[in-house]
Amino acid sequence: MKKIISYIVMLCSLIMIAQQTPASKQSQDIAIVGATAHIGNGTIIENSLIILKDGKISAVHDGKLVKMDLTGMKIIKVNDKHVYPGFIIPNSTLGLVEIDYVRASIDEKEIGTWNPHIRSLIAYNAESKIVESTRPNGILLGQITPRGGRISGTSSVVQFDAWNWEDAAVKIDDGIHLNWPSCFTRGDWQLGGDTRLKANDKYTEQVKELTDYINNSKVYHKGKKSKTNLPFDAMDGLFKGSKKLFIHVDNEKGIIDAINFSKNNDIKNIVIVGGHEAYKVTGLLKDNDVSVLLEHVHSLPKSEDEDYDLPYKAAKLLVDQGVLVALQTDFHDTERINARNLPFYAGTCAAYGLDKEQALKLITLNPAKILEIDDKYGSLETGKSATLFISEGDALDMRTNILTHAFIDGREISLETHQTELWKRYSEKYNNQ
Repeated sequence: MKKIISYIVMLCSLIMIAQQTPASKQSQDIAIVGATAHIGNGTIIENSLIILKDGKISAVHDGKLVKMDLTGMKIIKVNDKHVYPGFIIPNSTLGLVEIDYVRASIDEKEIGTWNPHIRSLIAYNAESKIVESTRPNGILLGQITPRGGRISGTSSVVQFDAWNWEDAAVKIDDGIHLNWPSCFTRGDWQLGGDTRLKANDKYTEQVKELTDYINNSKVYHKGKKSKTNLPFDAMDGLFKGSKKLFIHVDNEKGIIDAINFSKNNDIKNIVIVGGHEAYKVTGLLKDNDVSVLLEHVHSLPKSEDEDYDLPYKAAKLLVDQGVLVALQTDFHDTERINARNLPFYAGTCAAYGLDKEQALKLITLNPAKILEIDDKYGSLETGKSATLFISEGDALDMRTNILTHAFIDGREISLETHQTELWKRYSEKYNNQ
């Protein structure tokens, strides 16, 4: 009983100390002068001049070549600093779980196997303290994704400075998430099971169940609907092309089977999520225009015959073959904690072969393309949303990624979190004694 009460007190304390009030709409034109601009599409502009107007980027120039009248604008002089487009984290449960061991704060999955109608957006907590903690590292947008079941549900894209989920929404119900059956299985060591990897005897049966579900969905939409079926209604976007199918699968056979399954069922817009062995089937991925949300970079090889640094260089192996790749942080129960480290995973990819600006694309323009929001986000280009930040140094290096300003749709947001407050408090502890 005491443990339950302590959990309730902890949860209430988090609710009472809410996220900072969302920033007000941009009311004055802003000029960012003198920074090195990392456009996000692979190019860099030294000594840049960037104008923000009405929540959008109205101009991006080389400050040495173009002179503009900045009268009446708020001028931010940032010589020797760097400007980046806001980072985007796909396949995330940010805002769906607050405290892993407080059940009342967990809302990342529903019971049941077939849940395409479950919408993560309406469960998104815009005042999450964990969401707030990602912003000081430049992560300003995310794809909020449900978990569990064979079909987990429908994700949506949000920006990370809002009063509620309605205000946060950037792209509503962008895709459905499917957990592909595993080709292999092992017992649970906690229950005394055999932990050796072996073939999944039920794999063919599970794929057939999935195929039957897709076929039943198609029949439902073709026939006269005497009774509403919410899960089947949610599937309609896959067949019309308005939604993407995000297939969570890691091994080579599973990826091949998943792509063939999609082709056989006329599902044209698919994305592989995880893709540990995607580097083995780059030709198939490229030929079918399939992009990859690559697994957690700071992880270990999954078999004894793999290179020790495979997770670090996997992005390069795919990019070199022309596959569209973005990074995500899904890794068991630590994905929300690790979300703030997204830029440093891109930094590791740069250390293991990718050009720095190519690595930057893994968390800016590439995820924007995969999520189909690149018309507004993902790069510093005229006409796009003024969602960007200014860093004292290299944003892919944890030693130098120190933000001084951040903007979402032209609104200058707070970079304070409960963590920065504690840092300031305890950094003065010994100075005051």
